[in-house]
Amino acid sequence: MARLRRSNSSNWGGPRAALAAIIAGAAALRLVGIQYGLPYGSLLDPDEQNVVPRAWRMSHGGGLDPHFFDWPTLVTYAVAPFQAWQAAPSYLAGRIVIVAFALGGVAAAWWLGSAAYGVVAGAIAAAVTAVETTHVSFSHAAVTDVPLTTLVTVALALLVTGRLEWAGVAVGLATAAKYPGALALVPLVVVGWHRWRRLAVSGALAALAFFAASPFVLLDAGDTWSALRRISREHREGWLGFEHDHWSGIAFAGKLWSGFGPILLISLLGLVLALARRSRRGDLVLGSFVVGYYVSLLPLHSHFPRYVLPLVPPLGALAGRVRALASVSLLLLVVPLTWSIRNDIRRTRTDTRIVAARWIDAHVPKGSVIAAESSTAVPPGYRVVQSPLPFPGHDESVDVGPARWVLVSGAVADRVLAARDVYPRRSAFYTQLRRHRAAFSTVEHDGISGPWVAVYRQ
Repeated sequence: MARLRRSNSSNWGGPRAALAAIIAGAAALRLVGIQYGLPYGSLLDPDEQNVVPRAWRMSHGGGLDPHFFDWPTLVTYAVAPFQAWQAAPSYLAGRIVIVAFALGGVAAAWWLGSAAYGVVAGAIAAAVTAVETTHVSFSHAAVTDVPLTTLVTVALALLVTGRLEWAGVAVGLATAAKYPGALALVPLVVVGWHRWRRLAVSGALAALAFFAASPFVLLDAGDTWSALRRISREHREGWLGFEHDHWSGIAFAGKLWSGFGPILLISLLGLVLALARRSRRGDLVLGSFVVGYYVSLLPLHSHFPRYVLPLVPPLGALAGRVRALASVSLLLLVVPLTWSIRNDIRRTRTDTRIVAARWIDAHVPKGSVIAAESSTAVPPGYRVVQSPLPFPGHDESVDVGPARWVLVSGAVADRVLAARDVYPRRSAFYTQLRRHRAAFSTVEHDGISGPWVAVYRQ
């Protein structure tokens, strides 16, 4: 009978085969559309321009100091070796590095769920991370958020297994990916409470790992402090597109729902059970991290979806805590999977802004001056006057200077016009432009995705 049971249990390959299948599915979701917006690095996520060109310069003799401290340098360092054989900054190479981080994050989520609540919870946590819409979306871009999420997940898994010192190293690396990684210190302190020696060693290792992975954050401490103060102020004041949002607690709950769908309700049930019972180390680690991290979001008035990414694997593991609803949880993953597939299909299409760039290349004389907004594409051979991106308290008039051509898109304009009361000057600029007939315009249609784009001649 035992022999028969072992034979039957191996028909599907066991947990390893299940994890391999989940990782394969996660890879497919992340590799489809990986070239979206290329060769331009400003279309999929403008922050790619803050990572990839710096990584390229590092690998071509530019030194290790990024001279940029809006976030630490671990991700830039991770991307740099893969730029060494590129003649110009390769956004595709950078994106593939992030896909590798993402797949490692799926495996780490399995580890976290299994260590906390068993193999079924591990499978649910990995599957959630594999299909969650925001995680899939940001795995396509060479930015810092997915590496942060993966390293935080590793730190939490190490804490659940009682490896405080190694968890300290992982917390330091997570912080070196992006500053909010330091919030993983909350469960480290919770688990290490009354174990003062181990807690002190873990904290020291976290600091050493952070310094090793991002040394110039400390060596250029003045620039770092200036950047941190500016970023903190901007996100407390808000950002373009979030002027009329609800209170942060509600706004970020909406971002979670947009990524998880209805399985989020089971995750919240698991969180309530973890906080109420605290019957195992997994409850303490996951409960304290999720609550601590979410509370840290409340003062922000910039409600970017990527800010909730570190919560994805822990909430997936907490959904697995509710063992009685495991089959329901797996069934509900069809919802975010469908959303992610839909978004991937859009990423296989040509971006409207690339269509506009091709028109400019064919119809605008080389050497012309073009006033262009951020998140647009201007082909080589033109002088560009960059239009500043507005945000609350900074409604600057647009001065096109010597530019005879103006390039605008709905990526910025639609958000400005939705908050006319906050940006009367910028809104007036768009209204004035629309009084003239565009030399070229395009909108999303079959085979083309992205915001509307218009080119005006002054």
